[in-house]
Amino acid sequence: MAEATDDTASIFPLRVRGLGFHAGGRAVLDGVDLDLVNDGITMVLGPNGAGKSVLLRLLCGLLTPTAGEIRWADGGRPDSRVTMVFQQPMVLRTTVLDNVALALKPQGVARSERQRRAAGFLERVGLADRANDAARYLSGGEKQRLALARAWLTRPRLLLLDEPTASLDPSATAEVERIVREIRTDGTRILMVTHNLGQATRLADDIAFMSAGRIWEHTPTQQFFRQPGSEAARLFIQGELPWRMVL
Repeated sequence: MAEATDDTASIFPLRVRGLGFHAGGRAVLDGVDLDLVNDGITMVLGPNGAGKSVLLRLLCGLLTPTAGEIRWADGGRPDSRVTMVFQQPMVLRTTVLDNVALALKPQGVARSERQRRAAGFLERVGLADRANDAARYLSGGEKQRLALARAWLTRPRLLLLDEPTASLDPSATAEVERIVREIRTDGTRILMVTHNLGQATRLADDIAFMSAGRIWEHTPTQQFFRQPGSEAARLFIQGELPWRMVL
């Protein structure tokens, strides 16, 4: 198990104000406002094309906003304290253990220590028996667990998850959800994109609903599903919104 770092919750609260992003001549994000404190799981819901994945990429620095700002509490950039796991995780042509241990190389950790810590996290995600196997032969669910172990190993303050169970069967999805809960319990703040409403009710403390490049509401999970605050959210919950959108 990785030792705790000295990075406390100093990057929180995170405040996003008027965030915009343009691509191909159109506004993908158009004035996004969002506040995150240092605990919990926030699910980002919304139809395809709402800008959910783009928001995550802006937060982790993979994209640069064309408008607005991202304010971290310490006034700087989060760097390694923010980690992102993608829907299709990157897997190198090496062993499962080396794929996970690689996350610590930029920190200057010795190879033997990297592998020791990585082995502990493979145990936590149920892949200890695959440690010496070639990672490219893992199933989709196992690759996603590998990616989560690699991210968890760095003990990020904020973990961004972009539909990590979108292509997984129910059994693999349940295992990923278990790991996400444990990462949250371990002290990492999570912002996760999903289209699975059941998953949102199982995991989320609160919901940020996006449509047409904006966040229309950010409310506790039970309140969102019991009494959505916008017509767009109500239609989305009913499964109607994607068919009513005017492109």
